[in-house]
Amino acid sequence: MNYETHFAGDAPLGEAGEDGTGSADASVMGDSRRRKRIGIAILAAVAVAIALWIALRDTTPAAPADATAQAPVVTVISPGRASVDRVVTATGTIAARVDMPIGIVGEGGGVTRVLVQPGDWVGAGQVLAVVERSVQAEQVRALAAQVESARADAKLAQAQLARAQALVGRGFISQADIDQRTATRDAAVARVNVAIAQLGEQRARTGRLDIRAPAAGLVLTRAVEPGQVVGSGSGVLFRVAKGGEMEMLAQVSEGDLQTLRVGNRATVTPVGGTDRIAGRVWQVAPVVDMQNRQGLVRIAIPYARAVRPGGFASATMVSGSGEAPLLPESAVQSDAKGNYVFIVNGKDMAERRDVTVGQVSDAGVSILSGLTGRERIVASAGAFLTPGQKVKPEMAKAP
Repeated sequence: MNYETHFAGDAPLGEAGEDGTGSADASVMGDSRRRKRIGIAILAAVAVAIALWIALRDTTPAAPADATAQAPVVTVISPGRASVDRVVTATGTIAARVDMPIGIVGEGGGVTRVLVQPGDWVGAGQVLAVVERSVQAEQVRALAAQVESARADAKLAQAQLARAQALVGRGFISQADIDQRTATRDAAVARVNVAIAQLGEQRARTGRLDIRAPAAGLVLTRAVEPGQVVGSGSGVLFRVAKGGEMEMLAQVSEGDLQTLRVGNRATVTPVGGTDRIAGRVWQVAPVVDMQNRQGLVRIAIPYARAVRPGGFASATMVSGSGEAPLLPESAVQSDAKGNYVFIVNGKDMAERRDVTVGQVSDAGVSILSGLTGRERIVASAGAFLTPGQKVKPEMAKAP
């Protein structure tokens, strides 16, 4: 049987029949797919355009009015010019201004008592230590007895002379006897004087056994103890700072030495403390050490508890004064190019200005060059500014 003859009129889907109906359906389906793809592409392009517009809007510079409104507020000062001290700094050691070494001035002997300790204040002539003197005391008593004996002889000679003078008028005694008795009386008086002098000498020798302070001052050291035998070769037994006056021996460079004069004010700060002791330069070295090219400046200072001879200290000496702008430390910046400040120009824009820094003190930083003092200078936060940046200046209030 031939089945194909029964299905010959049923053409498969998608295949063109004799009347062309299958070809038309395929064309319609293709157009639908193309329109979908085109729509999707258009939607994607619109989305990309919207994203680009949002991004560009965020990065678009604000209007000038907005930039002014967002400019940072900075505090500015106009310092003018102030009197600024020129200061020389140095380091050195502390010592007694007049250090008096005290030793044995007499014969010496065994020390029986030591009456002072380091740190004690003593008066002129005060006994510091006592040396044993039993033998000298007996010698003093013997000489005192000789004085009394000589005085008795002198008294007797004077009485004999007086009686002779009463009898000479009656002719019982010649003038020669009077002369002899007068000479005897004078010799007796002379022996009294010699005995007194010998007694005084011995008392002085005995007194020299006491070790005494030659002047009032502060005891610095003690190198003697009871029982110790001392003599002329014992060396220094005590050291006393005359009047308690101290000084600092400051080492100053050759260049700074030329600017200092006797009488310049100075402030000394001992190491390890915060005390600032006022003093004055009382001597400037006439020579410079050839090894370190430094000279010695001696600064007189009064006694203070923080001042100890032999200690280390720093000093600032005022060598003169001048006028310069004085800025707070927060206003001065520094980088690889040097020190600088930010000033606000007439257009309210930050402008860098290089400066030369002078003396730095508690009052501030002096500016040697770069400023006149009439500029509007950024007092702080200069590190956060850039040259040409727009700012809102606000003048600092007077303290």
